[in-house]
Amino acid sequence: MHKTGTGAVQIGGILEAYFGIATCKVFERNWQGNLVGHLDPMASYGNHRFWISAILFASMSVCVLSRVASSGNDKSASAASSSPSTVYRPFRPWPNAVNIAESKVLVKDPVVNMQYHMGPVLTSAIHVYIIWYGRWKNSQKSIIRDFLASVSAPAPVTGPSVQQWWSTVQTYTDQTGANISASIMVAGEHEDRNYSHGKVLSRLSVQEVIRSALAENNGTLPVNTKGGLYMVLTGEDVMMQDYCRAVCGFHYFTFPAKVGYTLPYAWIGNSGKSCPEVCAFPFAIPEFMGESFAPLKSPNNDIGVDGMVSVIGHELAEISSNPLINAWYAGEDPSAPFEIADLCEGMYGHGAGGGYPGDVPVSKFGASYNVHGVRGRKFLVQWLWNADMNSCQGPV
Repeated sequence: MHKTGTGAVQIGGILEAYFGIATCKVFERNWQGNLVGHLDPMASYGNHRFWISAILFASMSVCVLSRVASSGNDKSASAASSSPSTVYRPFRPWPNAVNIAESKVLVKDPVVNMQYHMGPVLTSAIHVYIIWYGRWKNSQKSIIRDFLASVSAPAPVTGPSVQQWWSTVQTYTDQTGANISASIMVAGEHEDRNYSHGKVLSRLSVQEVIRSALAENNGTLPVNTKGGLYMVLTGEDVMMQDYCRAVCGFHYFTFPAKVGYTLPYAWIGNSGKSCPEVCAFPFAIPEFMGESFAPLKSPNNDIGVDGMVSVIGHELAEISSNPLINAWYAGEDPSAPFEIADLCEGMYGHGAGGGYPGDVPVSKFGASYNVHGVRGRKFLVQWLWNADMNSCQGPV
């Protein structure tokens, strides 16, 4: 969800929209809006109040009954999720949904309408160019490099793997039927240790950071307009416009007037010292959740960077499926679309919702993860929307 900017990982909200109360509210709101909107504009609301009230009462009754019915399935769903498996099992967060973890019947949900808007997706090999903005430890860089390398790991990795997680992204195609690429490689890196554009960035100044990093402007990175993806990663002491308040990361494309080219890019910040309880959740939690939920231990012993990994995965999935904001998204407003990662934000395992990340494996060291990567790495990444199944899908 990105009300304040395309591709942004938003704070709050998205999870609650998938559960019974919110669904009922949407149902009620839609009924009321549609009824009032279709009344004769010269007629008074009072003349139709009886019929509106009757229909709203009926709709809310259906919602309540659905929530009651769904509660009876909780035990069976828990039993299914407790069985270890290396295959993907789709997750449906709506009340009274069919348990498709055990069923081959996929019931399409009418609430989400993921559509293709005929724009390009990244079907050729994806070359990632990293801009390390600010101060970074080598250990932190290594975690992020290993995550990106895990998408296209040359040798088989224990499942569930990052490659398997990425296979959901690959289900999306362009208008020729070509799938999003399975090949992602770090093709170049640029160091900006001296904060060339200050320690407080904006959505526009981050494009200037990219411009400065290009070799033709005394930087080190090439211009790649065919398969190039520029990723600005900011250190712990760098702030971004709307950071922590509304976004943890976002993606867009550069403006030719600003950079000289149209290049897909993403920004993700290290929230380790600024707002880990927001952008590195569930490895850190807000104070108000302290009595009901304990933070998970990060798999690579770095809360800020382990939190970044999921945000990087989020933005990487969306920039691949919607690089110019005219390809895959739900909703009617391209300036505020719901992209394939937005719809599953905060979901890491079965039972996710209401701030609970879901049931995920725990290593012998007590660290939580849901995918394996190269060099024995483990990561916790959010689930993604599968348009074919019309549901969130992830590794279990």
